[in-house]
Amino acid sequence: MTPRSLVGVRPRVEASRLLDDLVPPRHFDDARFSTYRASPDHPSQATTVARLEAVAQQLTGEGRSAVRALFGRRRPTTPPAVYMDGGFGVGKTHLLTSLAHAVGLERSAYGTFVEYTNLVGALGFRPTVEALSAKTLVCIDEFELDDPGDTVLMSRLLRELADHGVALAATSNTLPDALGEGRFAAEDFLREIQALAARFEVLRVDGEDYRHRSVVTASDPLPEDEIVAVASARQGSTVDAFDDLLAHLTQVHPSRYGALLDDVSLVGLTGVHPVTEQSAALRLVVLVDRLYDRDVPVLLGGTGEAGLFTDEMLAGGYRKKYYRALSRLGALAEDGRALARV
Repeated sequence: MTPRSLVGVRPRVEASRLLDDLVPPRHFDDARFSTYRASPDHPSQATTVARLEAVAQQLTGEGRSAVRALFGRRRPTTPPAVYMDGGFGVGKTHLLTSLAHAVGLERSAYGTFVEYTNLVGALGFRPTVEALSAKTLVCIDEFELDDPGDTVLMSRLLRELADHGVALAATSNTLPDALGEGRFAAEDFLREIQALAARFEVLRVDGEDYRHRSVVTASDPLPEDEIVAVASARQGSTVDAFDDLLAHLTQVHPSRYGALLDDVSLVGLTGVHPVTEQSAALRLVVLVDRLYDRDVPVLLGGTGEAGLFTDEMLAGGYRKKYYRALSRLGALAEDGRALARV
């Protein structure tokens, strides 16, 4: 069977799908507070679990529905708002997803910062507020402070949602070797959302990147003929030249990268090499996030994930995105290598 090509896909996404897609990623279908393995070496993990469990109880406790029915949309008490700050791969997304499951997926909206800004772009600000105000909880994974305009937009959105009584939960990343920077980022976040600053509770989640701990084999790239052979044996596989895919991503809005991967079970990329253009690198980061959300294994040829982003990028303002992408892509590439060994 000849593998398909992502380059040949031109996804069309209705605005309604953007709303329907605001659910936890498939990768975390089984995530619950009970399945989070808090490390005894990092007590902040267990502390955060306990606090989030209390938030879930507050949002689902007895009497809440009656109170809302009595007072209407605006609830008489300030809704909880928590912000998890920590390094890569410490389980913040697991915990955020667990909170959404505990509150109930039908009463929760779950998406990344980028997905919410895309939603506002597709629906308009006021319709987005109206749609999300119907939820009990809005979860924002990977809150980003890279773009001042988007940050102000999200600050306004979150402020209005909180005014409607919607509970908020967010995560962000800090560099693994610069934990102090994480607290600084959290303070910046709180200052950006001035009207909500007093409502947000910052929860520190310390620890090591579990994805790196789980990889025990060398991350060697695969030969092109092996990539094609493995992909040809698996239904739903795609194979593309890396440069062709990067060029195609310029023609597809990032909000559609998820749809680009519909019915894709494996992605093979030949001729992988370091990305030197910042815009191309940022688009690649979004694609990696969507691949990770969907648990799609990746077969990497060329130079593989090694040196994918330049030293300048890894030291620049978008470094948190790049390190997250490397962590996730490394895990997906190991899944791909495992398939190749079968």
